[in-house]
Amino acid sequence: MKTFAIISIIFICVLSIVFAIFHFSNRYQSAFEADQNCHSEIYINYSEDSKVGCDHDLETRQWILYKEGINGLPANVLERYKY
Repeated sequence: MKTFAIISIIFICVLSIVFAIFHFSNRYQSAFEADQNCHSEIYINYSEDSKVGCDHDLETRQWILYKEGINGLPANVLERYKY
């Protein structure tokens, strides 16, 4: 019974570490890098679509690539650039 508990705790710890590494490794080092990547994405993939834009969210520390909604519908988030 103790062996199962120890293995379970180790397994949970390993999963937590893997999740933390994955979650924090996708961030940019600065707001400038996130901004540059967001606007680069627009230039490369959405240059013909005038309804696609980037916006800076200070509370969540990220740039958001979005497409404006049609007829007053909410915008669709295409990608997030966390820093």
